Amino acid sequence: MSTMSINLKSPVFAGNPIRSKTPKPSDPFSPSSAFQTLKLLLSGQTHAQDQFQVLPFRKGRPLAGSTGGLTKKWHLGWLSFGDFKGVLEGSEVKLSDDLLVYLGYKVKEQEETSVVYWAIDVSEDASLVDKLGSKEFCFVELRTLMVATDWADDAAMGELAIAGHARALLEWHNTSRFCGSCGEMLIPAEAGRRKQCIKDSCKKRLYPRVDPVVIMLVIDKNNDRALLGKQSRFVPRMWSCLAGFLEPGESLEEAVRRETFEETGIKVGEVVYHSSQPWPVGPSSMPCQLMIGFFAYATSLDINVDKSELEDAKWHSREDVKNALTFAEYEKAQKTSADKVDQMCKGVKKGQSLASDFNVESGELAPMFVPGPFAIAHHLIASWVHQVSSNSRL
Repeated sequence: MSTMSINLKSPVFAGNPIRSKTPKPSDPFSPSSAFQTLKLLLSGQTHAQDQFQVLPFRKGRPLAGSTGGLTKKWHLGWLSFGDFKGVLEGSEVKLSDDLLVYLGYKVKEQEETSVVYWAIDVSEDASLVDKLGSKEFCFVELRTLMVATDWADDAAMGELAIAGHARALLEWHNTSRFCGSCGEMLIPAEAGRRKQCIKDSCKKRLYPRVDPVVIMLVIDKNNDRALLGKQSRFVPRMWSCLAGFLEPGESLEEAVRRETFEETGIKVGEVVYHSSQPWPVGPSSMPCQLMIGFFAYATSLDINVDKSELEDAKWHSREDVKNALTFAEYEKAQKTSADKVDQMCKGVKKGQSLASDFNVESGELAPMFVPGPFAIAHHLIASWVHQVSSNSRL
């Protein structure tokens, strides 16, 4: 078995290559400037369509395609502005400037041009599935693309980060429709980067927010063990770190201690920060979470599982956890998901739901396994197993 630690340049869903860096309003590709050009495009007063690329989403799923060949690789289904307008002809989706959400821009130095990227939700019209299917595109669950991504491929990791950012923004728009202060409607502003109440006496501004989640590997230093939990939704033999939401008025360290005690009855003393990861693949009610990873050192050892929170929790030796880090299984999962994306885009299995593809890892090579390299839990566990620590306290 291979037990290598997989180190990524940045966590999955981070490292967005087109994420805007708050450009000045005078910048021709700032959100405000790009939005003005967009309105001119929609009114037919300009024809600079090549500068705009659009990524459609349907029910939280981005449009994707596949390169095919022996090694299947997915890619986002970017459409030029002109092609996108053509696809919408005769559909129920009426293109307007309040539907498109600004994602960012990239300077193509070799071509001496810049491209602005937008996202749009086209869930209203199911007929677009067939139209885009004829171009060998399909709408794919973001979790499926996450598993199908070759984490050694920088370009693919960048596209996954873009798709995650776009999904989080679009889901936020879908769930933030009314003002929490007065109940009036909210309308998009600043190219979809915020929303504002339409009532003149209110004008409340609303910006996208993330839900912080603490995720922790609880460690028994004296016995060289780690505490892992199992939820009922997990596939058989999969174990992972404990996690929970931050409560108002609570520090991150307090949240780690509270969640660990509530779920397992284990008391925690020292809490050490490890890393963080954006997580835009949760439910639409929480369109983007920020996973904040910690090592937590236990001061008690007797487990008392809260069955309403976890199915089970156990102490696992370093050697057992090392055996669970089976690289071949994650590689198999990646290739299997990439093949299924390719089949979907080519119409082999039309209408197939790939919501379960996230669970493609079977754990056949070990009695237990842990989440793949796309999850911060994997890197917490791998860091402890291989003692990848600058302070050598693991």
